[in-house]
Amino acid sequence: MKLSEVKKYLATTEAVNFKLPDGTFVPENFHVTEVGVVTKNFIDCGGVVRKEEVANFQLWDANDFEHRLKPEKLLDIIALSEKVLGMGDFEIEVEYQQQTIGKFDLAFDGTHFNLLNKQTACLAQDACGIPAKQKVSLQMLGDVDGQSCTPGGGCC
Repeated sequence: MKLSEVKKYLATTEAVNFKLPDGTFVPENFHVTEVGVVTKNFIDCGGVVRKEEVANFQLWDANDFEHRLKPEKLLDIIALSEKVLGMGDFEIEVEYQQQTIGKFDLAFDGTHFNLLNKQTACLAQDACGIPAKQKVSLQMLGDVDGQSCTPGGGCC
């Protein structure tokens, strides 16, 4: 999810709630302790130099049980980050402390922001010799030596 989408949803929602991948919620008294830009410069396994930038939100569960972040306040924090840091309309990455600091992608289900598990991937599969998965449609799975069922064929 891009920063512009987060701002759009914050403008129409009454509460800021983050749901973890296991279905539980980040406690209501969380703080957004950081909003920033994270830049990653790296070389993939194929030798290609890459640069990624994400907007980063860090959530912190404090023992401040009277605290409740309002959508307007988070919009103000984002606006200040855009102004001071020159933050663009980047993809959002959310950090949240569990057993270790977890990094999550972000989605919105119409009510809650959902923290989604991030996945690693090879960015240079062709250079690594990893065969690309072929997409196969069911129509391509034709009758092989009379061994497949067909609609109305009575085999099922």
